[in-house]
Amino acid sequence: MEPAQTILTKLGGPTKVSKYLGIHRTRASNWQRPRAKGGTDGVIPQRYHRQLLDYAASVKVELSADDFLPARTQPQESAA
Repeated sequence: MEPAQTILTKLGGPTKVSKYLGIHRTRASNWQRPRAKGGTDGVIPQRYHRQLLDYAASVKVELSADDFLPARTQPQESAA
């Protein structure tokens, strides 16, 4: 699930990311799962954003704060 899947892929996968963050690998993997299956619906918790941005810079991977935001959805038309 996005955007977690793309970010984890860019940074070398859940195992590499979890080692860098000092968390269990399943925690990082769960960012890619739906909430109904114990995941976060593709959302990486904000407490990790700065660390991941710093890690990306250190390994010369292009990553910005905007990459952590879910894709915009089309606005709903209001019934008038």
